[in-house]
Amino acid sequence: MKTLFLTNEYPPYVYGGAGVHVEYLSRELAKTMPIEVRCFGDQQETKGNLAVRGFELDASTFTCPKPLRSVFGAIRRCTDFNATNIDADLVHCHTWYSHFGGILAKINYGIPLVITVHSLEPLRPWKREQLGGGYDFSVWIEKTALEMADAVIAVSAQTKADVERLFKVESDRLHIVYNGIDLEEYRKTNSAAALTRYGIDPAKPFLLFVGRITRQKGIVHLVRAIEYMDAGFQVVLCAGAPDTPEIGAEMKAAVERLKAKRPGIVWIDEMVDKETVRELYSHAAVFCCPSIYEPFGIINLEAMACETAVVATAVGGIKEVVVDNETGFLIPIDQMEQSPFEPRDLEKFARDLAARINQLMADPGLCEKFGRAGRKRAEEKFSWSAIAAQTKALYEQLLAKR
Repeated sequence: MKTLFLTNEYPPYVYGGAGVHVEYLSRELAKTMPIEVRCFGDQQETKGNLAVRGFELDASTFTCPKPLRSVFGAIRRCTDFNATNIDADLVHCHTWYSHFGGILAKINYGIPLVITVHSLEPLRPWKREQLGGGYDFSVWIEKTALEMADAVIAVSAQTKADVERLFKVESDRLHIVYNGIDLEEYRKTNSAAALTRYGIDPAKPFLLFVGRITRQKGIVHLVRAIEYMDAGFQVVLCAGAPDTPEIGAEMKAAVERLKAKRPGIVWIDEMVDKETVRELYSHAAVFCCPSIYEPFGIINLEAMACETAVVATAVGGIKEVVVDNETGFLIPIDQMEQSPFEPRDLEKFARDLAARINQLMADPGLCEKFGRAGRKRAEEKFSWSAIAAQTKALYEQLLAKR
């Protein structure tokens, strides 16, 4: 049994949780079966059962509006995925960027199509800022692919419920398989080189955010909450890869304004490597995930594996990862009905975030207690070996039906 993964992200070009998922799942599955990964990029690697090939894009002749270039680039690469012969028994797609490739493979090569839902386009309306009219296309291609897939994998029970509500996917085609964590790679470390490199004072506790600068991750709300945070601790924002120049400029202006009022704000304006982020997780007193939409929230799991207390919003799959008052605190959001991705009362949400952060920062013993419980939960519930076994069993069921 051989599986073909189609994906936008794959190392070294990973900017979100989907790329992390594909990297570790493909590696784990390759321990017991052949896996081929076709991705966006210039990767060329074969190691044991795992073969990775990147597909580059020449967009020099594109004259379409800039927001549409990533859309048409994705379609071109999805076609290239299929113009190169496929000898796999099934195809497994990750994110809408690869869905057209999965559709072509299912129809032209006659193999089952599996899709893992890492997020859902109807629940990310702010993507129109990035894609323009291409957002309508991403919504359409996702709907088309999900409703014709042989199996749809949701990364959380909340995501499964969203798929059931938004799409025509029969229950026997819909499955839950969580994201996972490499427990050897993500564990508490004493190394603190990253703190020195970025000017973080190791003698003072710090709050940490890690993520892209996007509406989904809620960083603008966290920045607003800084105004209500107690003095005496640092705030480290490890935030890069803005969705649009506009939100990047908005972030820059807000951080500069706060720096003038409050000392100890450190902005790491880049996507850092794993060793760096592991050091940041390990030395942070508290990790904050203020996402307004999150199908799973793998960053919370990474922080928990490094024994760091978490303050996160009670949305999506986060509620299935973080246990309130055990591994951290969950902050409810009263979201607007006409746009369920913005808090109804922005000031209240900011104050609620700050209040829980202040509570933990004032209680190092509670931070340690939550941190130990978080590591234990990661070990018991989210190992990649268990997740790969569930995924392989699903593959076998699909092929047995044929």
